[in-house]
Amino acid sequence: MKLKLDNDMIAEEFFENSHLLGIVAPVKDYFFTWQINQRLGFHFRLNNECEIQLRKRNRNYFFPVYSYPLPGCCITHYIYNNQHDGEYLLPEFKHLDFLWLIKGEQGEEIDHKEVTVVQQMVKLLPFVQLVNEMTNEKIKNKTHLVF
Repeated sequence: MKLKLDNDMIAEEFFENSHLLGIVAPVKDYFFTWQINQRLGFHFRLNNECEIQLRKRNRNYFFPVYSYPLPGCCITHYIYNNQHDGEYLLPEFKHLDFLWLIKGEQGEEIDHKEVTVVQQMVKLLPFVQLVNEMTNEKIKNKTHLVF
């Protein structure tokens, strides 16, 4: 008997209670997260356990993920690098440099006002050209973001 994973269901559960921002900022990921930490008061750290590995054209591509769990609550912020060595985590959004996921634990609702505040703060950074909220329906490769 073979068991088959339902990737769509896994992705749906992963994105429940979450918001995703797409960011255009043509800088290195370590500089981007350092600036977010310095200027906006976050404490993102590289999270090797969440690193995304994709295999394309007989080659492995690694996409770093930075995380910051909010102290005292059940919300974690994640920043994904959308590109590595000419490949994209979300190929349908090649113009985006970073993805910022705000994810609540099971049953933890995220106030949309908080998402708007994060979006407005990130827009103020001098190297950021665009920040927009992304809807799950427009993301074709959602499973690429699941860790």
